[in-house]
Amino acid sequence: MSASRTDSPPPPPTRSSLKPSLVVTLLSVLAPIVAVTVLYRHEPFDPAPLPIHELPGTVAAPMQNGRVLRGAEMVGAGRVVGPEDVEHDPASGVIYVGCADGWVKRVKVGESAGDTAVEDWVNTGGRPLGLALGRDGELIVCDPYKGLLNVSKHGMVELLTDEAEGVKFKLTDGVAVASDGTIYFTDASYKYTFGEFIWDILEGRPHGRLLSYDPATKETQVLARDLYFPNGIALSPNQSFVIFCETIMRRCKRYYINGERKGHIDTFIGGLPGYPDNIRYDGEGHYWIALSSGISVSWDLAIKHPFIRKAAAILERLNRRPAMEKDSGVFQVDSEGKPVAHYYDPQLSLISSGNKIGDYLYCGSLHYPHILRLKLD
Repeated sequence: MSASRTDSPPPPPTRSSLKPSLVVTLLSVLAPIVAVTVLYRHEPFDPAPLPIHELPGTVAAPMQNGRVLRGAEMVGAGRVVGPEDVEHDPASGVIYVGCADGWVKRVKVGESAGDTAVEDWVNTGGRPLGLALGRDGELIVCDPYKGLLNVSKHGMVELLTDEAEGVKFKLTDGVAVASDGTIYFTDASYKYTFGEFIWDILEGRPHGRLLSYDPATKETQVLARDLYFPNGIALSPNQSFVIFCETIMRRCKRYYINGERKGHIDTFIGGLPGYPDNIRYDGEGHYWIALSSGISVSWDLAIKHPFIRKAAAILERLNRRPAMEKDSGVFQVDSEGKPVAHYYDPQLSLISSGNKIGDYLYCGSLHYPHILRLKLD
């Protein structure tokens, strides 16, 4: 006869056996919180509240294409890295782009995107951003590290201006040339350089200026100051005003340069569904506004709350800030600022310019190694 055996349940854990695992768990939870708290308290960066009461509701366009990449072509792939602005010379058919390696390149597109010639034309020694054709075949270039430049048709580079009222430009950005030769341009920040632009946005203080330069008198004039990262700029068809983008505030403002309202500023369009970069007029009654990012929950909270921008600044300093940019694209409005169409894609970020050339929309960016081209029909 065999003896029966019953398995006894294991003894319950004692208090002493619970303590090590509980301590480890608490430390794993509390240590990051303590570290972040210490970093936050000792971080000198001090963001300011933004005037969010000036932000209207977000506007929407009646026509939308939310999957631009499905039908887009890559022009100059691998040969134009970070083509921030796209300027077209209708006389020669050449497209000028300013790239991340300092080159202003000339691009000639054939029947297809693959049939594209790219020429390294002029290197500014900096980082060319906004571009505009001058009256006599020259190209006006905004270089945030150099200032406002004139590049002759033969490729000679001349500095026009790099300061106003004794304050140096730190981020010369967008430019437009009037029929009388006056150059209108923006200095997005007199405090932060191009490589530090995210800090200007996170700080939330108005360090930007709208300026003009008269080639005849060589005078640089400040037209408007205390702007929130003024960016791209475009002239109206009748040259009575210039429109400039105010990136952080998601709006484009209008500065009157002629007529009874000369010197007056009002809002051309507010509540954009993203953060505007460059703006271009197509000669057909429409403006094309590049949106570097669509609205996201993270950016919306950051704009509203300085403490979130401070936390983002800490993560930026640690190279740990998550990517917050998506749904980038181009927003089309008519001559009165009324929405017409919105072209974007969830996978796009940092689209910096949109220029309608013929039947195509050409888009520049801060980091893609190509020009994006979409056939609009």
